[in-house]
Amino acid sequence: MGIIKKTVMVAAIVFAVTAAGGGIARADSVHTVSPGDTYWKISQWYGADLQELLSANGANGYSVLYVGQRVTIPTADTGYTVKPGDTYWKIGQRMGIDMNELLKLNGAGSGDVLYSGQRIKLPQTVKRHTVKQGDTFWILSNAYGISINSLMKANDAAADTVLYPGMTIYIPQGGGQNQTPPPANEKNPPSAGQKPYVTYIDHTVQRGDDFWSLGIKYGVPYREILDANGLMESSVIYAGQKLKIPVHHVPVKPTPGPQYGELLDWWSEAQYVWPIGADAKITDFYTGVSWNARRTVGANHADVEPLTVKDTNTMKNVWGGSWSWGTRPVIVEVKGRKIAASASAMPHDVQHIKNNGFAGHFDVHFHNSTRHVDGKVSAEHQRDVKIVAGK
Repeated sequence: MGIIKKTVMVAAIVFAVTAAGGGIARADSVHTVSPGDTYWKISQWYGADLQELLSANGANGYSVLYVGQRVTIPTADTGYTVKPGDTYWKIGQRMGIDMNELLKLNGAGSGDVLYSGQRIKLPQTVKRHTVKQGDTFWILSNAYGISINSLMKANDAAADTVLYPGMTIYIPQGGGQNQTPPPANEKNPPSAGQKPYVTYIDHTVQRGDDFWSLGIKYGVPYREILDANGLMESSVIYAGQKLKIPVHHVPVKPTPGPQYGELLDWWSEAQYVWPIGADAKITDFYTGVSWNARRTVGANHADVEPLTVKDTNTMKNVWGGSWSWGTRPVIVEVKGRKIAASASAMPHDVQHIKNNGFAGHFDVHFHNSTRHVDGKVSAEHQRDVKIVAGK
């Protein structure tokens, strides 16, 4: 937790430790609030579900904490939150659990329907692991003696899923000895100081392709495609033509703790992790309140729009019920990565998403990004970015 001091009063005597390297199943404990604490930050520190934490304390997303206040940390369990499309059979397959055992544990029948967001019980043999710096799916699969495929399947993970310190993942039952060789990028893990780099892939031009749409498709500014192929904006491309497409590789940067975001340079890193057209979850750093948004345009920084009216109203409440150019530190969560950022909340200029109750777009800045109006750095935005990065 760095310099953050906490007083934890354990409400039960016995602590049960899970498998080697795994998390701790603790009884309810109490956190004494320090300056700057929010429910969201506390949920990140303890690996607790934010809604469960709020419920345990009779609070909501707008509740204010006071220094010295005691916050109950709900007991960690092996519960599972149902996702769209889940059934008892599918969950059992992912976790390596016999479906009949799962049904019996939850007092359910084979015909019972599960609903997204519902919480169900998992056997104690399904362990949880709290991710540490340097952990990867391949390293953990070997540590627990299971296949990397079963581990990723249990956590709905993909090849590009990023693990962050403090994250909790499921360790499925069984699996036998792991005979799967490490993925190519695990054989020589990148050093902590590795810098971003660029490789290239080929694209075969299809009818209707243009440079702008290709930039959106591959998540790069279209001018980079022009430069990579020695072309100009006026150049004509033909179906069947081969184009080189830059692919930016942005290594994950360490943070002081799970409540902070990566400090990514806008020009060489952040704009590629959050490309135009991609959706993200934005979380206000001080309150922990989140809303969904899409980067629709923006070159010097991200021009962003809320996805729905609900997202717009949530965002407006964060700024005290009024639109404002005032900046707030935020975390942008996209593609499994949390990036340190700063946002203002004034609708202006071009609007791409209709019927969202937001007449224009708002600005999101990252490390070293600049204003569009004069190309200069905003001291207020950069201050907020550093707050979220724990600097």
